[in-house]
Amino acid sequence: MPKMKAAICTRYGPPDVLRIAERDRPVPRDDEVLIRVFAASVTNSDLFIRGSDIPLRFLIPMRLMMGITRPRKEILGEVLSGEIVQIGSGIRRFRVGDQVYGLTGFSLGAYAEYKCMKETDSKQGCLAVKPANVTFEEATSAAYGGLLALQQLERGDIQPGDKVLVYGASGTS
Repeated sequence: MPKMKAAICTRYGPPDVLRIAERDRPVPRDDEVLIRVFAASVTNSDLFIRGSDIPLRFLIPMRLMMGITRPRKEILGEVLSGEIVQIGSGIRRFRVGDQVYGLTGFSLGAYAEYKCMKETDSKQGCLAVKPANVTFEEATSAAYGGLLALQQLERGDIQPGDKVLVYGASGTS
């Protein structure tokens, strides 16, 4: 099986708990695309997941969800941009070679050379074609707020002709 490099986290703590390791490259299912990651962003959410300085009111719920003594998913990272290198047989919106950016949701995994994501599934992340006039780094930086909003619109099942009020679109935490 082909390999990839990833920044892995096998215990909670400061940034130095992360280390580079070799892992198996993921293989996309029928409803997934395989993305070669060119840029990933470190967000507040990533810091909370990896860190040990979580506010007390969030500590128990976060540990129950993400892992009691260590992260359940060793490859962290929620925001990425890159190029689709392989698609599953059921993919309709994307093609090999498409440059994309997105949020991985709780599937995490952006701190790796490759990441599989579903074509559309707001519970498992959100993926969009990267504008041609935006770099991979810029797309990754903008993704956290913009794609978080897109994810919520998708969840709301907005249809053509629906009226939508966008309130508080000034950024994210």
